[in-house]
Amino acid sequence: MTEQEQGRGRVAVVTGTAHGIGSAIASRLEAAGAKVHRVDKDTVDITDSGAVNAFFAGLGDVDILVNNAGGVIGQVHQPIEEVSDEDWNAVVAANLTGTFNCTRAVASGMKHRGWGRIVNISSGAGRSVSLTGIQAYASAKAGQIGFTRQMAHELGQFGVTVNCIAPGFVLSNPTTVEQWEGYGEDGQASLVNGIAVRRLGKPQDIAHGVLFFTSEDSGWITGQTLSVDGGHALF
Repeated sequence: MTEQEQGRGRVAVVTGTAHGIGSAIASRLEAAGAKVHRVDKDTVDITDSGAVNAFFAGLGDVDILVNNAGGVIGQVHQPIEEVSDEDWNAVVAANLTGTFNCTRAVASGMKHRGWGRIVNISSGAGRSVSLTGIQAYASAKAGQIGFTRQMAHELGQFGVTVNCIAPGFVLSNPTTVEQWEGYGEDGQASLVNGIAVRRLGKPQDIAHGVLFFTSEDSGWITGQTLSVDGGHALF
């Protein structure tokens, strides 16, 4: 069976598709034959459970969900004693609560049909530390990994797999470009030298991992977190 034959007829939802990783994932799934609904903040507020439920109810059956939306919400490092409730809650809501809301919205239908693929896009920060020192981001991304394991345990008996990708440093949006430029020449060299393949990631690198996790070939793989980081996790 070809890649296009595997994906043909599948309905997918990808969140956080305004640019970068989310856009690449959506395009890769479309190329594999899936009908993809692209979601960004102008489509639906994924932190609002009522809005999420209404959005998914209007779509009908969803076979594939990729929870990619999130990020640092414009925040930079602050000492923990200076982090406000609002700052903490905003990042956790965007990264973890949104993942919960969207997963809850599709779970019943996937269980009923006996097939589903859910992929959560975490971060290397969820397995190690946030390079920018944002406490809520590292915590929320680690939470996504734990949520992945729990949902894999709960939904596996219904033919639904739940996996996670932890990307390394990818120049994928204005925030990461600004972060990269802020390192300066020495900092950039140090970061690249800590990556086994000696290059930064591309959005397409993450999309390839998602395509595998959403395929028939991954049907006996669930609850896993794959570091797609060029070997940075080795160091």
